[in-house]
Amino acid sequence: MLTSEAPVASAQSEPEPTAGRIQEELWLLQAQQGDEAAFQALVNRFDRRLLYYLTRFTNNTDDALDAAQDVWVRVFRGLTKLRSPGGFRAWLYRIAHDSVVSRIRRQVREEEILERLSSEPDLATAQPDPMTEDPEQVHRALSALSPASREVLILRFFEGMTLDEIAHALRCNPGTVKSRLHYAKQALKQELENPHEQKQ
Repeated sequence: MLTSEAPVASAQSEPEPTAGRIQEELWLLQAQQGDEAAFQALVNRFDRRLLYYLTRFTNNTDDALDAAQDVWVRVFRGLTKLRSPGGFRAWLYRIAHDSVVSRIRRQVREEEILERLSSEPDLATAQPDPMTEDPEQVHRALSALSPASREVLILRFFEGMTLDEIAHALRCNPGTVKSRLHYAKQALKQELENPHEQKQ
């Protein structure tokens, strides 16, 4: 079901066609009726992207693979509880977020991971976009960021999720997401401008 390698994603994420979202909703409705092929179609659509997100968040491929297995099991068991088909993507990444945070909490308190970003005021994000840099450089720079910064950047730019969708996935308000995104982009820009300081 799951891939064994972290996927390679483009640094620039084009808005997904509406038809793609409609197809996701159709598969979800069919899967909720017990259609295994429809559920597998959802897995096929999101598996590599989910694994990329988990790998960048945890910075550990083995942990990401374990988390991905857990996420899909929880998604399968909870399919019938999802009332809005259009909310599948945010719901999926909310489950993924919770799964990873639970793993990280065993080693580091969650407050320490999110302390700086969560306490910042709501700020605008109008600034040069570091995600338009060379994909390889972006991926290397992402690995040097904190899990919280990697998470919000991946959801926004690689997954193309809206602030509201990210807020739902991360269990916070859109203003907090905007603030986290602002500082995450600043951190990424700094890593891109100082590659000699990046961890090997």
